[in-house]
Amino acid sequence: QVQLVESGGGLVQAGGSVRLSCVASGSTLSIKKMGWYYQAPGKQRELVASIRQDGNINYGDSAMGRFTISRDNANNTVSLYMNNLKPEDTAVYYCHVWDGWDDHWGQGTQVTVSS
Repeated sequence: QVQLVESGGGLVQAGGSVRLSCVASGSTLSIKKMGWYYQAPGKQRELVASIRQDGNINYGDSAMGRFTISRDNANNTVSLYMNNLKPEDTAVYYCHVWDGWDDHWGQGTQVTVSS
């Protein structure tokens, strides 16, 4: 099993920046991919960005050009740097890990962007 603990988030003004971090523990040797998803009220959970163990990155449409994902394999940490935030970025952001068999999710952290 993999356990995920997220940090960061909060209230930020439009145009501002936020950093989210997620630390994985437990069966971390099996982790293949780490990333972030977001879920706005009444909407489905969507990909923000993911990064594979080899460094290959995939960004969702909402993140392109504004957000940057990074990964520290030695410390089992994935970070998301969110810049030029917009009110429509307001959502709960979830850390995600795929270990080749199962999906694992963090508890979620709220990001609220005020206009």
